[in-house]
Amino acid sequence: METRHQSLLKNKYWILRHGKSIPNEMGLIVSSLENGIQEKYQLASDGINQARLAGELLFKELEEQKIGLENVRICYSPFARTTQTAKMVASVLNIAFESFQCQVVHNIRERFFGPSYELKSHDKYPEIWAMDEINPFTQPEGGESVADVATRFTRALGMMESTFENCAVLVVSHGDPLQILQASINAAKEHREASEADFISRIQAIKDPSVLSQHRTFALNTGELRRLV
Repeated sequence: METRHQSLLKNKYWILRHGKSIPNEMGLIVSSLENGIQEKYQLASDGINQARLAGELLFKELEEQKIGLENVRICYSPFARTTQTAKMVASVLNIAFESFQCQVVHNIRERFFGPSYELKSHDKYPEIWAMDEINPFTQPEGGESVADVATRFTRALGMMESTFENCAVLVVSHGDPLQILQASINAAKEHREASEADFISRIQAIKDPSVLSQHRTFALNTGELRRLV
């Protein structure tokens, strides 16, 4: 049986964090679009295998729910690591990557952490997350806040809802953006003040720092697939 919030959406959604990347192996923050699209920052060999396994798991879940592959849509971030992950999943599902079923969506790209963190060590992530917990509306210098990412991801979800209908949509993105999206949607499920007829509006209404500051509780491992809604 569909839950109440699922019935407000036209599609079923899964999220997938990209497979282990070369930046992950190097312990490097690569968050700008300019750097992220470079092939030298694509998947590591372990990440290719993770992407393949995620595709196999999604195939199994689609079969269990009796969803035909013709109804699958793959939306992916333009970064090299997410593009390569999406390609691997499409290959496993026997979907042509250059077809209408696969679409790059710029609003689901990586969170830009700003020039002070770009190409720096992963060891600096805790500084950003500590800032997020204090105030998710605070931007790292020259970068994006949690609230900024939540806003553009909600736009992306609205675009998918207006473009697709009765589809299984796979969103291939990055760690921080996907956990921010999950925090927003989880809160929207319980939100009763916005219009019950429009779940996207309910997500947009979630601007509570107590919600957005806890996005780390929804963290995904590399290559991890989850049913969203």
